[in-house]
Amino acid sequence: QVQLVESGGGLVQPGGSLRLSCTASGSIFSINAMGWYRQAPGKERELVAVITEVGSTNYADSVKGRFTAYRDNAKNTVYLQMASLKPEDTAVYYCYADVPYRGAYWGQGTQVTVSS
Repeated sequence: QVQLVESGGGLVQPGGSLRLSCTASGSIFSINAMGWYRQAPGKERELVAVITEVGSTNYADSVKGRFTAYRDNAKNTVYLQMASLKPEDTAVYYCYADVPYRGAYWGQGTQVTVSS
């Protein structure tokens, strides 16, 4: 069984920063891609950032230049550093991990609210 636990969400003012963390635990020998999705009220879940095992990244156009994804493979942890936050970044953020031969696993979600 694989579990993903997220942390770091909260309330922040526009222009502020937050860092999300997500750690995978369980019987894991390796993880392919890890990443973040988000879902705002009334909207579909959308990809925010993905990072491969070797560190290649891809971002949604809406967050390029503001968000940075990175990972620590030794800790099975992925991070999302968010800067210059906007109200439209408000959403529940979900991390995921693609485990070889076992598929994708998801975290429980963490709320990020950007408001003054």
